[in-house]
Amino acid sequence: MARYRGTSGVMPVGGAALAVLVLLSLSAGAGRPRTALGESRTALGEPRAATGTPPAAAGAQAAAVPRPAWGRCTGLPSPAPGSKRPRGVRCATLRVPLDHAKPSGERIGIALIKVPAADPHRRIGSLVFNFGGPGGEGVDTLAQAAGQYADLRARYDLIGFDPRGVGRSSPVACADTRRMDALAAMDDSPDTAAEERAYAAGRAAFVRQCEARSGRLLPHVGTVDAARDLDMIRAAVGDERLRYFGISYGTWLGGSYAHQFPGRVGRAVLDGAVDTRLSRADLARQQAAAFQRAAGEFGTACARLGAKQCPLGKDGPSVAASIGRFLTGLDRKPLRTSSGRRLTQSLGTAGVAAALYSQDAWPYLAQGLVDAVRRRDGSLLLMLADVQNGRRQDGTYSSLAAANTAITCADSTDRYTVRDVRRLLPRFRAASPIFGEPLAWGLLQCTGWPVQGDPAAREVSAPSAAPILVVGNTGDPATPYAWAAALTEALGGGAALLTLKGEGHGAYDTGDHCVREAVHAYLLRGALPAAGATCG
Repeated sequence: MARYRGTSGVMPVGGAALAVLVLLSLSAGAGRPRTALGESRTALGEPRAATGTPPAAAGAQAAAVPRPAWGRCTGLPSPAPGSKRPRGVRCATLRVPLDHAKPSGERIGIALIKVPAADPHRRIGSLVFNFGGPGGEGVDTLAQAAGQYADLRARYDLIGFDPRGVGRSSPVACADTRRMDALAAMDDSPDTAAEERAYAAGRAAFVRQCEARSGRLLPHVGTVDAARDLDMIRAAVGDERLRYFGISYGTWLGGSYAHQFPGRVGRAVLDGAVDTRLSRADLARQQAAAFQRAAGEFGTACARLGAKQCPLGKDGPSVAASIGRFLTGLDRKPLRTSSGRRLTQSLGTAGVAAALYSQDAWPYLAQGLVDAVRRRDGSLLLMLADVQNGRRQDGTYSSLAAANTAITCADSTDRYTVRDVRRLLPRFRAASPIFGEPLAWGLLQCTGWPVQGDPAAREVSAPSAAPILVVGNTGDPATPYAWAAALTEALGGGAALLTLKGEGHGAYDTGDHCVREAVHAYLLRGALPAAGATCG
């Protein structure tokens, strides 16, 4: 989901590409023009959908929504290299109920950021973003990435937010920095019974730490609650309907919103979609296969560089196999790095996965592998792994790992045992020799979790909602393309699917001209692409 592998042993479906590229001082420029779309459907306004009590509001009194007091932002990260922060950026905190069933009870703060529309005279309204996760921070991400959405900012106020339990919004806290370093480096593909026990014990200790430090929050950080916050954000910015851009896990959140509040859906784009109806085991196994395919595609591109720049093989399969052998070797002998930390097998796998999120990061993966294989230096791969795990340059960690675990476990009733993982391992290994085992063992993430999961989080059907545009990338490693078709079908109604035949996580942020034209036509003019429209 977010974009990150995280220290949980799973790769949350999301777009780590942006964080990787910012770290490596890249800017995400527009890609080459792609195949033109077919004729668009008739331009759509935002017709008033059927009224009635949304499922989320049944039996609960709606909470009052004050207008946010926008003011100066503090502590924001620098914009992506090569871009400037737009003028007029403001921040605010929206107070929402900790428990939406008790709207008059305790409240928590949801951190907001607003990038105002460049052309206020033609302003449509607000466009709310969720960039992925679960656990990704929306305030800092929009502060860094606003330049990528300049065409949309012409007529929208861009709104980013940290979901509850994340970043500046009452973050879930679990382990301290020392323990997070140990957890990230821990062997997440155990080969012996002793290693299995050590891994399970490490996961169990993390769960206990989450309960001890954040037990009050844990029952209230799931996607159903976050979608209710999203409706309060909509009301707070003064919009009758929610206009929304969700990426990766953000598609799950957007689907939950549409299910709960179908009459309040405006124009919504869901890019890098999640199939919310799959079990956690099926999600992880299909993701393993998608990352393995991406490793092969990277291998093909790497091999074309020749043996000097890619000393790993002569074609995609041989390069992918070499990567697998290299990572296995780290289990026996971790590599030194310039930081003094060691690149373990789990950290090496995280670094490889991080770079597979975006083709723009492939040259850095190739260089990192050359450094590791020829110079026995794991520094660049460790830097990639740190981005994937939410480790900052000062050595501290974001709330990513803690929030990812808390939200994932709140949204699912699936709980797996060591015996379950052992039974599933052959299928995971078959799906991916590189990523299968760590993703299988990552299923222990919610074992012993103190809060029972809510199956309502899986519900995204919204047949009466205004048309929603789902975008899928055939080469997506984190959210396999099949999930986009599944989410489109699950939403029902007028949901439409746009396909990119490309590489990388998500579609819009690849810079593909055709995809961007289609998304802009929909969000700015209300025109959905033709049925079966394909770019690339």
